[in-house]
Amino acid sequence: MSSRIPATRSVATQHPPTSSLVTVNPRGLRRGQTKSVGRARSIVSYVVLCLVALAFISPLIYMVATSLKPAAETFTTPPTLIGSSIRWENYSEAFSYLPFGRFLLNGLFVAVIGTMINMAVSVLSGYAFSRLRWRGRNVVFVLFLATMMIPQDVLLIPLYVMMQGFGWVDSFQALIIPFAFTALGAFLCRQFFLTVPQELDDAARVDGAGVVRTFTHVMLPLARPTLAVLAVFSFIAYWNSFLWPLIIINDVNTYGTIPLGLQQFFGQQGSQWNLVMAASVISMLPTVLMLILLQKHLIRGIVTSGLGGR
Repeated sequence: MSSRIPATRSVATQHPPTSSLVTVNPRGLRRGQTKSVGRARSIVSYVVLCLVALAFISPLIYMVATSLKPAAETFTTPPTLIGSSIRWENYSEAFSYLPFGRFLLNGLFVAVIGTMINMAVSVLSGYAFSRLRWRGRNVVFVLFLATMMIPQDVLLIPLYVMMQGFGWVDSFQALIIPFAFTALGAFLCRQFFLTVPQELDDAARVDGAGVVRTFTHVMLPLARPTLAVLAVFSFIAYWNSFLWPLIIINDVNTYGTIPLGLQQFFGQQGSQWNLVMAASVISMLPTVLMLILLQKHLIRGIVTSGLGGR
């Protein structure tokens, strides 16, 4: 019995040479061309960002340069960035020309105390609006949040009459108390506490912790980034406040803050622009130092407090 074995054909698969392989993306560009286009776009983006950053930082550069110029070379034609000599003495003269050290201490006192009060009130109200259940909570929060739509200029006359009734005109209380209770701080803290899982409250309650202990030992440590954001916002608002101190303070040499002190450099005998710039550079140092120290907390706090566009 003969068995017929079918003949098998070996099909040789022929591959094109490697040099003929071309990877094409949906836009019809080769891989090397795509990398070149991406690299060119990155370079253009960095150049544009550098130009924008230079445009924003150029006034600061001019301010620092002017603070080191002699008084006669503040305004020259054509304008120059660097004077004929660098006068570090302008910074010491700024303190001797006016009681600028007093203005710095007053500004630090008002900003630090006001920031601490604002942080304490905001974190307590934010916790109450987010984690505690009580009747009318949402209605009260909406009404509290609606106060942000009232312009500050509208409140100046009622606040002045109130401070006058309390006998707080020409006092630190008038500079601190009226703006220590803000809806923005309560909103930031509430938005953060809403992101904390409810299971943490339940676990703390199972362990025997009450409302106060849950707040102090569980919620408050988690709210550090949000409190850092609130601290920066509040400190800068107090530090740069000009209109309200101008209205409520009459004795500038005793209760004046930084903005009122800078105004004193402009008098009937002319303006000492080199001293003004030196004092302005000094007034920027506390806020810049605060931003540098709280940089990590600021980035995390903006993401978790509702300011990140979520």
